Amino acid sequence: MNKKLLSLAVTAVLVSYANAQESDTNAAQALQGSGSEVTPTEQTAVEKIEVLGTRSPFGATKSNTPIVELARTISIETALDLKQKGVLNLSQSATYMAGVTGESFGYATRVDSISSRGLSIPRYRDSIQELFGSYNSTRAEIYTMEQVELLKGPASVLYGQGSPGGIMNYVSKTPTLGKGSEVVLSYGSFDRAQVGLDVNGSLSEDNKWVGRFVGIYRNADSQVDYVSDDTQVLMPSLSFMPSDDTTLTLIGLFQDTDSDTAAQFTPVEGTLLPLADGTFLPDQDVYAGEPGFNKFDTKSNQVTLLGEHLINDTTSVSFTALWRDGEADYHQAWPTFTGGTRYLNAFVGAPVAPTDTFVPRTFYQADNTFNQHAIDIRVNKRFATGSFEHELLAGVQYQDVKTDANSAYYAGGGVLQGDFRYILDLANPVYTGAPDQAIFDAIYNDAPEQTVTDTGLYLSDQIAYKNWRMTLGLRHDRVDNDTGVTDQDDTQTSYSAGVLYRFDNGISPYLSYAESFETVVGLDNDNNQLKPEEGRQYEAGVKYELSAVPGFITLAYYDIEVSNLPNPNGLPDEAAQQQGVTSIEGVELEGRLNLGEITAQFAASVMDAEDPNGLSLSAQPDSNASLWVNYSPLELEALTIGAGVRYVGETVSENGAIRYVTPSYTLGDLMVAYELSNNVNLQLNVRNVTDKKYLTSCLFRGDCFPGVRRTVNASLTYSF
Repeated sequence: MNKKLLSLAVTAVLVSYANAQESDTNAAQALQGSGSEVTPTEQTAVEKIEVLGTRSPFGATKSNTPIVELARTISIETALDLKQKGVLNLSQSATYMAGVTGESFGYATRVDSISSRGLSIPRYRDSIQELFGSYNSTRAEIYTMEQVELLKGPASVLYGQGSPGGIMNYVSKTPTLGKGSEVVLSYGSFDRAQVGLDVNGSLSEDNKWVGRFVGIYRNADSQVDYVSDDTQVLMPSLSFMPSDDTTLTLIGLFQDTDSDTAAQFTPVEGTLLPLADGTFLPDQDVYAGEPGFNKFDTKSNQVTLLGEHLINDTTSVSFTALWRDGEADYHQAWPTFTGGTRYLNAFVGAPVAPTDTFVPRTFYQADNTFNQHAIDIRVNKRFATGSFEHELLAGVQYQDVKTDANSAYYAGGGVLQGDFRYILDLANPVYTGAPDQAIFDAIYNDAPEQTVTDTGLYLSDQIAYKNWRMTLGLRHDRVDNDTGVTDQDDTQTSYSAGVLYRFDNGISPYLSYAESFETVVGLDNDNNQLKPEEGRQYEAGVKYELSAVPGFITLAYYDIEVSNLPNPNGLPDEAAQQQGVTSIEGVELEGRLNLGEITAQFAASVMDAEDPNGLSLSAQPDSNASLWVNYSPLELEALTIGAGVRYVGETVSENGAIRYVTPSYTLGDLMVAYELSNNVNLQLNVRNVTDKKYLTSCLFRGDCFPGVRRTVNASLTYSF
């Protein structure tokens, strides 16, 4: 572990605690009731606060329980947070969270690669998983979201099979009485032009019908030549409130994106490591694809129904139902990762290219689809047994997901057969054209459709006894995997427990335990069905509500173990091949402070992780730290200035024979916003203000991922 960073984290908590002991507790009591992030709206922050982050039955915890009473770690970025930081995609929404990697594989346009506590995590919208399989749907757009939540650690008790690292849940913009409308025009680096429209209002005189429409049109190039990122989004929604106790909301989301793959899988030689002559590629963002061949065009359609009904003062029922389908037409050429021209010359036995910057390329075509039906129904009941107050959550979840991935893979672009027409000079690219379509048709693999159905029953009880808060949860899942070749049934019961004590001075220490599982389809050498991978986490921490000013700090230690992994030490003919274990432990610090004119958000983490081979987890940084500060001077109420700094530690990728270490990096961000009038706001954001060139990770297979270059984006918002 990084002892220096851990020491700084502990010191920060202790200093904040000491500074707050002699202050009044009015602000803390206000914050405690909401469990939300806060900001001042008047000169004295303690007197009046505005709730920004909210909990709801459609959030990550499926309940209204305040964050301060949960023995778990949750990070939240509200719509205002995202706007102030100049966040342009979902990956960037996680770059100011402790222990979370938002850009594991550099600048990307195919998918948002987000990891928490060293592990890739699934994405949910309104508490239903939104993405399954690989490269078969559109990316989620930030402008459609009210807030982004990250629940860290195993979450199978609430969500069924999933990653031990946690889940990311984003809350959709839905009709809201009293909320205005806006048009946002933005333009920035790489000719990124976007129009965002958000219209919200009542549709009936009695306010029982409320509508909202969110639309996006974007035409954009990128930091990689020939790669565009154009999209169109239509998101209408309608809420019906027949009474104060009932709300039904119907959301449509239709998206069409025309793009290419920003990740070029650039070879290690020439990026992380020098070429044979000691030089590096002149442009690590070089386009290694083939113009006219490459594309990543995606479409998705979905309809969501959200419902909430208060049966009485103590009982409510809520549900999320989702239908979604997606498709992707994906073509790409990329370098064969290692060796470059030296590989070619060794294979042929004679020089075939003049320099080491020439590489053979693999050509790939795929048409991928997915279709999903899902529903999650839960009942929330509050009651007392003696001195114990209970908030019981009982639910049932069902989902049916079909994925289909058909592809043609032309390895090396023919060099294995002695065809060198498609090799490319990465230092001075002259594009060659792509192989004839007949080649792809001849090797096309029409894979069978795969279907996964999952039914889960879950129960969670949040118990309050005086200053104690206890959580007990369990869930039973039945998962059926039909690969088109085999059909496998799995059952799994998951457990969770937590205890937290709320001291009157704002400090709340806690302990928790949680489990997760993911099915593994296949048979061992004795023809026994493989067991699901299992994850378990122990977490201990302290939550602290400052009393001097509105503020909240969390310090957490976690220990995760993932078992039933392939056993690296097992013999090839050994029957039990699921004896491998990954271990992860770390410390995280997160907090927000509101000092009137100044608000601050900070985060830091250190992590120590080993896979079943005793090697580092690939592409996962060993530490991160960040600080974002907003300054709104009282004498210039129309002006807000923001600045941030982000540090990401080194990553390692190794397989026993090869070990690549990608250096750490530090980036700075800036924001200036000015209200030209009551309804016109001008904002300028700069991310990576120094235009630092860096790599986020390099994999032992031989490719590297360049980071996001400086992006300048100006936006004009007209509210009405």
